[in-house]
Amino acid sequence: MRAVEFIVFKGRALILALLAAFTVVMGFYALQLKMDAGFLKQVPTRHEYVQTFLKYQDEVPGANLILVAVKAREGTIWNPAFLKRLYDVTEEVTFLPGVRRTTVLSLWSTTTRVTENTEEGINSYPVIPGKVTADAITDADVAVIRDRALNGGHKGYLISNDQTAALIIAELQEIDPITRKKLDYLDLASRLEKQVRGKFEDDKTEIEIVGFAKFIGDIADGASAVVVFFGLAFVLTALAVYVYVRSVQLTFLAVFCSLVSVVWQFGLLHLLGRGLDPLAVLVPFLVYAIGVSHGVQQINMIAAELSMGQTAGEAARATFSRLLVPGSLALITDLVGFATLYLIPIEVIQDLAVMASLGVALKIVTNLIMLPLLASYLPHNPAYAEKYMRLKRGPERIMRFVARIAKPRNAVVVLLIFVGLLVTAAHETRQRHIGDLTPGFSELWPDARYNRDIADIVQRFSISADALIVVVETPPDGCIDYKTMHLVDRFSWYMRNVDGVNSVRSLPTSVRDTVAIWREGNLKWVGLPRSQSELIQMTAPYDPSTGLLNESCTVLPVIVYMNDHKASSIETVIAAVKTFQTTNPEALARKDVHFRLAMGGIGIMAATNDVIADNEFPMLFWVYAAIVVLVWLAYRDWRAVVCCCMPLLLATFLGYWFMTALNIGLKVSTLPVLVLATGIGVDYSFYIYSRLQVFLKQGMEMGAAYSLALQQIGVAVVFTGLTLSVGVSTWAFSGLKLQADMGLLLSFMFLVNMIAAIFFLPAFAVTLDRLFPPRRRIG
Repeated sequence: MRAVEFIVFKGRALILALLAAFTVVMGFYALQLKMDAGFLKQVPTRHEYVQTFLKYQDEVPGANLILVAVKAREGTIWNPAFLKRLYDVTEEVTFLPGVRRTTVLSLWSTTTRVTENTEEGINSYPVIPGKVTADAITDADVAVIRDRALNGGHKGYLISNDQTAALIIAELQEIDPITRKKLDYLDLASRLEKQVRGKFEDDKTEIEIVGFAKFIGDIADGASAVVVFFGLAFVLTALAVYVYVRSVQLTFLAVFCSLVSVVWQFGLLHLLGRGLDPLAVLVPFLVYAIGVSHGVQQINMIAAELSMGQTAGEAARATFSRLLVPGSLALITDLVGFATLYLIPIEVIQDLAVMASLGVALKIVTNLIMLPLLASYLPHNPAYAEKYMRLKRGPERIMRFVARIAKPRNAVVVLLIFVGLLVTAAHETRQRHIGDLTPGFSELWPDARYNRDIADIVQRFSISADALIVVVETPPDGCIDYKTMHLVDRFSWYMRNVDGVNSVRSLPTSVRDTVAIWREGNLKWVGLPRSQSELIQMTAPYDPSTGLLNESCTVLPVIVYMNDHKASSIETVIAAVKTFQTTNPEALARKDVHFRLAMGGIGIMAATNDVIADNEFPMLFWVYAAIVVLVWLAYRDWRAVVCCCMPLLLATFLGYWFMTALNIGLKVSTLPVLVLATGIGVDYSFYIYSRLQVFLKQGMEMGAAYSLALQQIGVAVVFTGLTLSVGVSTWAFSGLKLQADMGLLLSFMFLVNMIAAIFFLPAFAVTLDRLFPPRRRIG
């Protein structure tokens, strides 16, 4: 260390100049970093459900839909002005970037048809006659359109059940087939808000919009407000650091060096071709928080050295030598822990893992090297030494009192409390859920416009954006084979009776309606025709644009519309599909018919929930395995592993318990937070245990060693935990529920990790020291 210290401080001017130049360059690239959202980034593309989606996305309307409801504020939709407005909105939606125009459905679509049995025979024609134009529509035209729409079975689908709203459905494509450019979801969300809602919503018409593109746009809009709360947390953190050290220069160093690493992080992300996903906007602040944690340890020791009469250069050198190793080990442990997030095969989490790991790696340079180098240039101030000595007397008295935990009898009591908390938290953790626990999207507040829109659409229509599409693979011409159609019909009926299902659409259920038309509505004849010739006749009105079959009739999708996408609802409907596959005699007998899960929004959510459930504990295992290995390499003592990891384990289980109590489900946006918060806990344990070992190696007994360790390091640990906790607690007032929930969770985790490190680490150290005393102390 003396050699490294000599080399670094000998060339400090050159090193700082190079770092300054690098900061300027990274700042330039950081300003070019943009929000980057993508539908496929949010899903596990290797999961079998998503593989089904990718295979059939060109043949079957999939999960990436936009639903636009045009609602009359007064009366029904049956008037010329409303239908004119519906036409204008349909045209606007059709020509939005990324919309697959052949999939757009509304009353004005030529594929929206009605089949009638008249005196002249069976007629099939568009709901809106070809001679009717939006600009010249009359009351007589409206009467015809109304009769055709209702007779055509579009009520509940394209027309609300109360006939006060009409629906426009459009599917998005991730890659433009002509330009081969990726769809810009944030631009599309902005266009939906400005060109659709902003343009057509007025005192007579309300526009409701749901779908992934609008959801991620609302998250991005909320993320702009996140910056305000980041700024508030930043100010509170800076003020707290100043109150702690009473030095503008040291406060500036702690905050500035932490911010510099964030600038480097953003610049490098841009150079790596990555953007900032709206669901990952919290990561930069977490990385900043880790930097503040290490920065406080640095300035704490620098201030302590200054108070003992050292010059700024001597204090900086001493701090560099003493904290480089434990600080580096803590950050490397954080880095390895964050890197384990990459094991989850969801691109947005893998991007988050890269972002967090990169940010933490940069902290080694900015907080452990650059900070003490800058501190070495501070002017000598004898008055500050005396002021700091007075300032730390009170906290040191408190730390000496807390250090009584290191007495054997007190340690036993503390360990009993530890066991009680761990058992209780582990028991309560069993109640945790994966996925959303509320009907709307949990990232947004219940009264957010998006959640209100989706709730109103579900209430008024028999369909929603929450759809599960089961792809039934059949032999060629399965749509004109009675046994195949009957099996799909039985499956449709079975799913219609599953709890939480709103409605079900499939080719057999639609053919039943066609049969009713041919049989003049006679209930005795309503059913599936048994002969192939009749099936050919009855399925003729349905082409692939309906989404109920493909060109060769080898795919017969069954569309299950759900009331919501709560985790329990998804589990129920997926289990129902699997139960039918394994228990229905017809399904078991037909080896050439396969029910493939799953397309639709529910299918994608089910796949995501499966992947999180499968990877949750393996990921935590690898996080703790990495921590165990690195702690062992650092101290070569299994006691150190127990002392550092057990408080961390308790904090993790308490975090799960806290999420359960607040009804926060484990999702793509929440799972990484527990891992990232674990990194803060590792830092606390490393710093405390490192100082404890220094004093033990000097021959001190455990109680005295821990008392001195707390006086030197514990004050900074407590201060850091309280400061970060208070800073992020302000997020609870955010307009974005994701940030509010994560603020409360992080505030809790910062506090719990700090308390666990201060109280439980010494209890384990004392107990293990008595039960398994080391053979010798190395002086």
